Amino acid sequence: MRETLLQLKNISVHYGGVKALDGVNFELDEGEIVALMGPNGAGKSTILKAIFGLAPIDSPCLPDRQAAGGGQIFWHGKILKPVPHQVVGLGISFVPQGRRVFSHLTVAENLEMGGFAVKDKKELRRRMTEVIETFPVLGRKQKMKSGALSGGEQQMLALARGLMTDPKVLLLDEPSLGLAPKIVKEVFAKIKDINERHKTAIVIVEHNIKSLLEIVHRGYVLDKGKVVAEDTASRLLKSDILEKVFLGKVEVKN
Repeated sequence: MRETLLQLKNISVHYGGVKALDGVNFELDEGEIVALMGPNGAGKSTILKAIFGLAPIDSPCLPDRQAAGGGQIFWHGKILKPVPHQVVGLGISFVPQGRRVFSHLTVAENLEMGGFAVKDKKELRRRMTEVIETFPVLGRKQKMKSGALSGGEQQMLALARGLMTDPKVLLLDEPSLGLAPKIVKEVFAKIKDINERHKTAIVIVEHNIKSLLEIVHRGYVLDKGKVVAEDTASRLLKSDILEKVFLGKVEVKN
């Protein structure tokens, strides 16, 4: 039986007067790939940011959350109050959207930046070797400035850098954004390879639904900050829930 790594219970996030998440429940088990799907503004990326400590989770003691017991994040069954550098230390890595690489640094230097918390130089080299085995194209371009890489190669580098902390959980936000269809296929193949090779659990936000559901185990469908469906990838493919959500035909209860 797989262990549950991460749980979100009744999580809400407000940005000013806007409710980005409203009582969201979510689980991630070891070794699985889970998709977060829904239209723009549904709250998908906010879930990743909440897990990583980049979004302001409502306090359990706020009056409007008190009746429901407030929201909590759990890591291995223990309450987690996420702060980015502490979350990285626990084994959670976040790759934000937009292929954010250090363009003035070489590929090798970008990878070293990803492993900044690794103090043992021998261990750092071991991790770089392991990551380059997963992304051979980067191994051939280690001395090249990352700004000179193609869009697909920069996305591969962003993924590789996220692996330098040897994470148990990888959070991916729109990894195929702005990429050509052929490159998108390569990126998704690498994500599946990372999951199988490193046994890394992955949470992925992605608009390329068809390609996404081919590699994930389960999926959550969000609309207006709420989870409106959760099921296996095969069942979600057969259902009409995604069509209804994107056409605005799902009634979200307040």
